[in-house]
Amino acid sequence: MMVCRLSTLLLNVCISSFCKVRLLGRAEAVIIDGIRLGVIPDVVTYNTLVHAYCQFVSVDAAYSVVHRMKEAGISPDVVTYNSLISGATRNHLLSRVLDLFEEMLQEGIHPDVWSYNILMHCFFKLGKPDEANRVFQDILLSDLTPHAATFNIMINGLCKNGYTDNALMLFRNLQRHGFVPPLVTYNILISGLCKARRVGQARRILKDLGESSLKPNAVTYTTVMSCCFRSKQYDQGLEIMSEMKSKGYTFDGFAYCTVIAALLKTGRMEGANAFMEQMMNSGIEMDLVSYNTLLNKLCKEGKVEAAYKLLDEIENGGLLCDKYTHTIMIDGLCKAGNIAGAQQHLHYMNMMGFQENLVAFNCLIDGLGKAGEIDRAMELYNSMETRDSFTYDSLVLNLCKAGRVLCASKLMMKCLREGMILLYSTRRALLDGLRSSGFTNEARKLQSKIRLARLLR
Repeated sequence: MMVCRLSTLLLNVCISSFCKVRLLGRAEAVIIDGIRLGVIPDVVTYNTLVHAYCQFVSVDAAYSVVHRMKEAGISPDVVTYNSLISGATRNHLLSRVLDLFEEMLQEGIHPDVWSYNILMHCFFKLGKPDEANRVFQDILLSDLTPHAATFNIMINGLCKNGYTDNALMLFRNLQRHGFVPPLVTYNILISGLCKARRVGQARRILKDLGESSLKPNAVTYTTVMSCCFRSKQYDQGLEIMSEMKSKGYTFDGFAYCTVIAALLKTGRMEGANAFMEQMMNSGIEMDLVSYNTLLNKLCKEGKVEAAYKLLDEIENGGLLCDKYTHTIMIDGLCKAGNIAGAQQHLHYMNMMGFQENLVAFNCLIDGLGKAGEIDRAMELYNSMETRDSFTYDSLVLNLCKAGRVLCASKLMMKCLREGMILLYSTRRALLDGLRSSGFTNEARKLQSKIRLARLLR
């Protein structure tokens, strides 16, 4: 009996190893070989397969394993259904999640706290915070003991669905009832507050964390620091950075780039250069990816002059700018309203030998359209050898805004013939534009073509 048990354990270890590296066919073959040798699979064997199929194939493929379990005389357990529900959640299949939960109850399997955690996460993920809150209340009113993950899911879900005040209130209530939040809970709340631009409250939570028995980690500091910089509270962000360094935390490439970008935005070139030097002295090389990250941040803030200075520094440092570097500059110039500068940079990009620059063309087409220069955008479109759905999306939307809905409709038809379906918002804008301009027949034909294209896709 002991030999058989050890053999099944070895079988499960082998199957788990194959599943982790996505070799599900080999895992299945091991089960077949094991049965031939008299090694009987157990519920763990099949649960490992169910979990792997949910992760790497589909919920349907995983569910077929449940039928095989039952045929082998092995009853699925709560772990089986938790894996299936988690897989359905990952794929945003709410109705499937609810069906599986109901099936588990009908099978006489009692959901555990993880079953409810997954269900709660599913509701949050699909933008249904009220339903998620009801599940949370069910956990509190049941005999189940909530796990720290239960509270983390709740706080994270509330923040992501725009209920940051409720997340903060829940956090404080849990503390009053004796819950000692782990560091991950603090980090989730701080991240949620930062994303909601609640810098003051994020810093207060960081202060509370510093006064507790826990210590903030590099993730905590970097999150708050980035939030301060995004909110243009540069001095506060640099204070966080100083505190982080004084406590001996090592900066990674992302943290360095965040600080350097903030210094560049405030015109502190000497400070930025000093940080670049520190970064390189710490063994982190300032490669082109790091420079591109900084350049992108500057362009998004409309700091075009600082971006040009950084571009000069890249080239003077001996690095060769790539297609992405130049595209960032073109996009930044367009967003800053400097269309002439963007066109000059595109010409310079072509002169440097970057011929395949579809993304750069798309940025300029969008910039021209938004600047009301739709004819020039069309000229640029006609000169392009390659186009993608972003090209058409931008043109169609800007043509609609300019009132040229028939021209936009022709472009949409061409796009559909090439097998591309544009964004829902673009399709809606065009159909609404055609109808409001009196072209109802054209709108009907276009809607029919869109439906057909979606069916054939």
